[in-house]
Amino acid sequence: MGKLTVRALRAVIVVLLAGSLFVQTVMVALLAIDLKELGDLAGYQRVSILVIMVLGIVTAQVILVCVWKLVTMVRRETVFSRDAFRYVDVMIGAIVAAAVLTLALGAVLAPGEAAAPGVVLMIGGVAVAIFGVALVLLVLRMLLAQAARMRAELAEVI
Repeated sequence: MGKLTVRALRAVIVVLLAGSLFVQTVMVALLAIDLKELGDLAGYQRVSILVIMVLGIVTAQVILVCVWKLVTMVRRETVFSRDAFRYVDVMIGAIVAAAVLTLALGAVLAPGEAAAPGVVLMIGGVAVAIFGVALVLLVLRMLLAQAARMRAELAEVI
């Protein structure tokens, strides 16, 4: 991976992390005000929605930090170490957590008139898609493990 690619990816990650911090601090506070003024939601629904939003952003931040670490490992050519698998496992866990949070959002919005049934169904579909991303990453982890084994075997031969 070239230096320019690494720098560009790191710049994107920094912008995304800064943006996510802005959303966590400013936008969630504004959302809390809007939800309170809306009045259609029960108190537990408002709090649940805000907690789900903050935790969802945390899952994205965890993934971004893991990608940063993996890019560093690729640059140093240590991507076949145990640490790489740990970061990939953390990413898989964060994606699964995001899917569970999405399902929780649908469950919070389902009762009453807070959201139309079609919206709740779409949220469920998004949760399934997020689970699918976790499964794709799991397959990529298996490919990484296979490549690590091949590299080790090749090192033995040489």
